[in-house]
Amino acid sequence: MPTDGLFISFEGIDGAGKSTHIDALAAALRAQGRTVTLTREPGGTPLAEKLRALLLHDAMDPLCEALLMFAARRDHLQQVIEPALARGDAVLCDRFTDATFAYQGHGRGFDLATLTTLERWVQTTPQGRLRQPDLTVWFDLAPEVAARRLAGARVPDKFESQPVEFFRRVAAGYAQRLADDPVRFARIAADQPLDAVRADVMAACGRQAWWREVAA
Repeated sequence: MPTDGLFISFEGIDGAGKSTHIDALAAALRAQGRTVTLTREPGGTPLAEKLRALLLHDAMDPLCEALLMFAARRDHLQQVIEPALARGDAVLCDRFTDATFAYQGHGRGFDLATLTTLERWVQTTPQGRLRQPDLTVWFDLAPEVAARRLAGARVPDKFESQPVEFFRRVAAGYAQRLADDPVRFARIAADQPLDAVRADVMAACGRQAWWREVAA
């Protein structure tokens, strides 16, 4: 039975399909003997879910938006993510800090240096380590395709209702995060059939040392 905690985030623009594949990976990890904690951002705790509702629906300036994102993240880390990792769980999170850099930083045009400072303040552990996922699975999809997928699916929130150009900037933000930290990221071509995307997700995990150790 594995005892070391494992942190995997799923990233991508709205409509990329990332949420579809979290349950499949959770099932695969459980089959390998891991306890899995499924969560999301913004959200994951009662407080963070209240902040999520504000973030998705209320108008605010970019600084307020960034501060609320990191406030929700701090509570999420303290109440859910860090305790789960300490127990040895595999934590699968639908979005994490890369989304803030992509959406607020590149999409909104908010200052990236300020986001980096907030990231250090919020995510530095008592041991002095910057908490980041062990693996970030990025579902890369053309914004035009994502928009077609979302059309008529549900009432859009304030991010989903942004124009395609906004999502082009967000996608560029994700690409920059990958370029800055290529070892952590696995890029998945999200315009493939569902089974092919799922196979690529599993293959990305299979290339990780922790997956081979668990599966052995």
